[in-house]
Amino acid sequence: MLTAIIIDDEAKGRMALRQKLKEYCPGIQLEGEAEDGEEGLKLIEEYQPDIVFLDIEMPRLNGFDMLLRLQRKDFHLIFTTAYDHYAIKAIRFAAFDYLLKPVDIEELKTAVGKIPHNTLETSNGQRLEALAHNLRTALNKIAISTLEGLLFFDLDDIIHIEAQSNYTVFSFTNRPRLTVSKTLKEFEELLPPEQFFRPHHSHIINLQYIKKYMKGDGGQIELQNGELVDVSRKKKEEFLKLLGMK
Repeated sequence: MLTAIIIDDEAKGRMALRQKLKEYCPGIQLEGEAEDGEEGLKLIEEYQPDIVFLDIEMPRLNGFDMLLRLQRKDFHLIFTTAYDHYAIKAIRFAAFDYLLKPVDIEELKTAVGKIPHNTLETSNGQRLEALAHNLRTALNKIAISTLEGLLFFDLDDIIHIEAQSNYTVFSFTNRPRLTVSKTLKEFEELLPPEQFFRPHHSHIINLQYIKKYMKGDGGQIELQNGELVDVSRKKKEEFLKLLGMK
């Protein structure tokens, strides 16, 4: 039996999730409910639950601000939200589940079913740190979980990101290349589109490091570090518009 708490400022939201857990997730024992982040922090310390269902939008102390104050991070976190907004990208990037309200029964069962019944994931605390950092400085830095641990990078220091099978290789202004076991698509969803562009299915570039564009079928970009990046025919027109050439 896994224990859980619900943190949500809306009584109707808590009641609906409570009923669905009772009816469709018999392996979950609900220990308590909180109507704001402050109370939620106390419940986490008091009950030490296996699972926390956390609403994103709450007055005074919202779900993300609450994350920054968490001391204990050895539980499974499932976000709930009524809005499919930008923060979902950061949540997905850090590999946490989220449920859009009204909570779909099958999605709830799937999210709960992913949680092992014998042990917690050892990387959960690290993923929480990555998520909290990405939410706090989403437009300035990115936190990436690697074999070395959690690494933090300024977006301005990233020149080029390249897909290599299911891995992604970063080129920086000030350090050696870094290979990460996430797909290029996952990074594309997290990076700000006003600064980064995907001219080809295998490449994302930082627009501020473009040195030259060479015309061709799709064309080719030379970056300031000397790397050459192809532009696909499908992306050529969009890229030229970015450069003010269309």
